[in-house]
Formats: sequence, structure tokens, C-alpha cells
Amino acid sequence: MKFISWNVNGLRAIVGKGFEEIFRNFDADFFCVQEIKLQEGQINLSYEGYDIYYNYAERKGYSGTAIFARQKPLSVRRGIGRAEHDTEGRVLTLEYADFFLVNVYTPNSQDQLARLPYRMQWEEAFREYLVGLDSQKPVIICGDLNVAHKEIDLRNPEKNVGCPGFSDEERRCIGKLLDSGFVDSYRLLHPDTTDAYSWWSYRYRAREKNVGWRIDYFLVSQRLAPRVSEASIFPEVMGSDHCPVGLVLD
Repeated sequence: MKFISWNVNGLRAIVGKGFEEIFRNFDADFFCVQEIKLQEGQINLSYEGYDIYYNYAERKGYSGTAIFARQKPLSVRRGIGRAEHDTEGRVLTLEYADFFLVNVYTPNSQDQLARLPYRMQWEEAFREYLVGLDSQKPVIICGDLNVAHKEIDLRNPEKNVGCPGFSDEERRCIGKLLDSGFVDSYRLLHPDTTDAYSWWSYRYRAREKNVGWRIDYFLVSQRLAPRVSEASIFPEVMGSDHCPVGLVLD
């Protein structure tokens, strides 16, 4: 099975930048997108062979997630079942016979870590949700987690200590999540690969210089780790400030 995840930074915008061709070329079984920035009825997408599932934010033009799936799920869950965390369309879960697929757009802690206290509450609630799913069947988690876990995961770690996406608190949270029974598929197959990033600032020609961060992930339940045959990053795919990341399970 082939999975793709991409923070598109606006689904309507990316559709005007060759999204369908990119989508078709990947030929994935599941194509997950984050930060769709739209409400129901604002776009009409229909790709043969796929059903599309959305989780919209209540706030217009903000956040949101979607999954294009070749297989019809047993169930669709929007949010994590916590009202205080389920207004921004950040989590979309499809259930299948053998696994859950969770598409997530983690809240950004914002400048000066203004939203870090909320982020910490959200992280714990999300981790508890995933652990609950994992107790039922294996879980595949993908999306923009808005954190670079290790120094290897961004170009200038020493300059970004304590900054949003590389604060001690955020890094501890992803560490705790991994310790709860999940595996970072990219580092499983590429433990020492450097200069592998999925997001670049629009400023200072950062993408051209590859001054980036790896903040987009595929995490899998530990018992799925032996089935991970490919874990990829596709920096050549343009259209957003993020690039797609991929996973193949045998």
C-alpha cells in the first residue's frame, strides 16, 4: 500500500498549481492533505477511483484536513472526541479492517510560543487518542506535526533552540509519542540521512538553499515497522511551502 501526505497550504490554491497531475503521478492508495483552508462546498474535486473525506475547521479559510482514498473505510472519525480540540479540523481518521489511518495537522505554537500552552494540552489529548486506537488495531499517522524532533531534522538547530517547532516542550512531546508505541518511518529506514527536509520558509530563498525543517511525518505502530519498505521525501514537488512525504507498506 502506498501513502502520500502533503501540507498543501490551501487546497484551492494548489489545484491551480498542477495538483491533479501531481496526484495522478503519485498513484497512491491514500493521499492525505493538511491545511486545506476551505469549507464545505467551496471546491468540487472528483478523481476517478477515489472517495474524498474532509474535516473542515469552523473558522473560514483556516486549517482543515482531507483524505483521498481508493478503499472505502469502515468508519470515518472527525476530530479526537474532545470538543475543546475539535473545532479546527485538525484530525481525520479512516478505519479499515487491519488499521486506522490518522491524518493530522498539529497546531503551530506561533511566534514567541504564544500558543504553546494550548499546544501542550492538544499534544497530550492527541497522544491519548492514538494510544486508544493502537489498543484496537495498528495505526498509521501522517501529516504536519509542526516539530523537528532531532537536530538532524533541521538545517540550523543551534539558531532555533526554543523557537516554535524546536522548543524543548514540543520535542519532548514527539519523543513521548514515539515512546508510546510508534515509529518514525523515515528515521527507521534513513537513520543518518542529513539535509532531508519537508518545509522551507518563503523568506531568504530558503528552499533554493535547502535551509529547511523535517516536520512532516509518517509514524506507524511498532508492530507495523517490519512492513515499512519505503519512506520518502519529495522536495522536487512544488506548489506549497511543504513538500509531500511518502510511505509504502508491504
